[in-house]
Amino acid sequence: MQTISDHRVKFGEFAGPLVHGATFFDWQLRSTQELAAAVDYPFETILADDGIPYAPVVVSTSVDRYPAIGDSVSVETVPREVGESSVELVYETVDGDGDPVSTARMTHVTIGTDGSALPLPETAQSALDDACVDRDPAVGPDDAEGDSAADDYPSFSKSVPIRSPHIEGAELAYFEEYPRFADVAMEEFLTEQGTGLAELNDEKRPYKLRDWRWEFQSPVLFESTLTVDCDVVDVTPERIRVAHELSSGGRTNIEGVTEYGCFDRDGNPVAYDDAMLAPFES
Repeated sequence: MQTISDHRVKFGEFAGPLVHGATFFDWQLRSTQELAAAVDYPFETILADDGIPYAPVVVSTSVDRYPAIGDSVSVETVPREVGESSVELVYETVDGDGDPVSTARMTHVTIGTDGSALPLPETAQSALDDACVDRDPAVGPDDAEGDSAADDYPSFSKSVPIRSPHIEGAELAYFEEYPRFADVAMEEFLTEQGTGLAELNDEKRPYKLRDWRWEFQSPVLFESTLTVDCDVVDVTPERIRVAHELSSGGRTNIEGVTEYGCFDRDGNPVAYDDAMLAPFES
């Protein structure tokens, strides 16, 4: 199912000449809403019962290139696996020429007022089963084998109060805000190391999300303080690999592995300059 068709990327989705990494999360969320409506289990119905619709459990994504100003994107969303209370969706984003932009796999459950996962209605489960495809894209970071010990590379953290505009109607931190929080932690670390983004090679856009796998364990509530802990575990000219843990109230909300790449002004992946990697050297 094509859930986004020929969307011209617009102001508000950019960070410089390329879209912000959080925009991929936003497109996935919009696509989920379209598919949910198509199987007659829409977000509106769930929200009316004070539920949390299609909450992410595991998200894995790989970016082939970043859309730039003037580009358009389309997203096809299909179910890959359906359980009694969960559905795994595959999101494939292409540009106006049909070339790949990103591929994502996301497992969703709907959370009821008691915090438990609600079973999918029979009609929705049947519709999703009928639409299932045999598709198994390899996305997200490689296995963590070979990652260096934590002492070899730096660690850093950032705490953020969860208030407006970081919440949605359900009084939870908004889905696309999480990568923004991680970006702020990265930027503050770079500033502390004396590396300002404005001083780097203007033909390259470093430290942008490229491959990630995040597991969501619990929602981040309104008026809580979210702490983003970042452990750099590997650095190469092609990637900076970071283990992330997002927590609040002494409880882990999200954890995963994120790889940041470097891209040129047209959105194509390129190698980091030595100066861009210097803050992460052991």
